Amino acid sequence: MIKKIIIIGSGSISKKHDLALKKIQKKVKLKKISSRQFEKFKKEDFKKLNILKPGLIIICSPATKHYINFKQIEKNFENINVLIEKPVFEKFYKIKKKLKNNYYVGYNLRFHPVILFLKKFLKNKKIFSINITSHSYLPKWRKIDYRKSVSAKKKLGGGILLELSHEFDYIKWIFKEIKILHSFNKRVSRLQIETDDILNLTGQVNKKTLFNLNMNFFSTIITRLIKIDGNNFSLNADLIKNEILIVKGGRKINKKFLNFSMQKTYEYQLTEILSNKISNICSLNEGLEVIKLIEKIKRIKSIN
Repeated sequence: MIKKIIIIGSGSISKKHDLALKKIQKKVKLKKISSRQFEKFKKEDFKKLNILKPGLIIICSPATKHYINFKQIEKNFENINVLIEKPVFEKFYKIKKKLKNNYYVGYNLRFHPVILFLKKFLKNKKIFSINITSHSYLPKWRKIDYRKSVSAKKKLGGGILLELSHEFDYIKWIFKEIKILHSFNKRVSRLQIETDDILNLTGQVNKKTLFNLNMNFFSTIITRLIKIDGNNFSLNADLIKNEILIVKGGRKINKKFLNFSMQKTYEYQLTEILSNKISNICSLNEGLEVIKLIEKIKRIKSIN
């Protein structure tokens, strides 16, 4: 198991990784470096870090700093694991194929039992339609003033497309191919932010199955639902209540994942890296594919 770990960043997401590491590995040696401090590191500073022989670096800086941090790490470290918080970068960058380190992207919803169940259950199923809803209330996300948060600032890589990109990742992970047909994204609420706060999108997976995705930052009824209708079955999957209802052949099947909290997804994700048993974690290339998809959506003209 990896015992020496560096976390870059000091925001709310770095605290979740800190908590997860302490839960799964009590003897971990953890070094925390602020994003601003790390960005200013010189050759001598990296030499000192290399003396520590870290096995894992977790990038929790603002999204607009991820690519800078990535280049710093690739230049100054070799043969270590690097977890970059989602989104991997604030825009698409072409990355060379041969890298000196192992990079992963923090789409931890892949480790939610509901998503893991759907990936297995839907394999080889004929699906007619998919409807996904992700509604949240930005002022309640963090303890700090939401107007000063990453989510509210364009220059920090905020906005609904990047901040709620989990949905794009798990759609691609489960269904592989995505084609965007129509998209509407802009700021419509009275939230005091610079970024888009709503997305309505229609797309296609597996070349023929339609899906609808609706996301916003301003709903006080917190929702994360996936509704799927297929050949001889329908299901509702609730990622907040951690349960799935399947209706198949007139019979109802309820699956509930008790004693589960979202914090556990961080633990499961880190366990894969620490144990070197890579299975579900998002790869660097998969993270870049999500950014490509987001940039396609941005190019679609929204209705004013």
